[in-house]
Amino acid sequence: MRTDLMQLAKVKAANFCVYQERTQQEVRDKLYALGLFSDEVEQLLSELISENFVNEERFAIAFAHGRFRLKQWGKSKISFELKKRKISRYCIDKALKGISESDYENTLTRLIEKKSKGINTTSLSARQKIANFLIGKGFEAEIVWRQVESILGER
Repeated sequence: MRTDLMQLAKVKAANFCVYQERTQQEVRDKLYALGLFSDEVEQLLSELISENFVNEERFAIAFAHGRFRLKQWGKSKISFELKKRKISRYCIDKALKGISESDYENTLTRLIEKKSKGINTTSLSARQKIANFLIGKGFEAEIVWRQVESILGER
């Protein structure tokens, strides 16, 4: 009886992982939701990892690229979200290294220009608002202020 449940759970977990990259914790939660016990969950998770259905490094890279490209998050916010998902420091560092510096700065420049359209950027409060917005998106404060002064200081 339990072996049938284990086989069914493995198929469901594999399909769950094929659909999109998952963390070990997400797969663990899914297996518990299917009614498995702790030792069964860890056994199946181990099998899924060895069969490369679950790979946290691959998840971290996909997550970082997706959040950067689609939501235009900065490295700080991406790092925070990956830590929240219990991803190792090694995987986080590898994922963040995959974001090219030129793309990062170009995105930051584009966001500054978009946010500053139609407002008087000579005032400090306007620049502060723009900087706070970008810092809230996860860009590092020192990079934000350097770019804000570089771009808006020319106006």
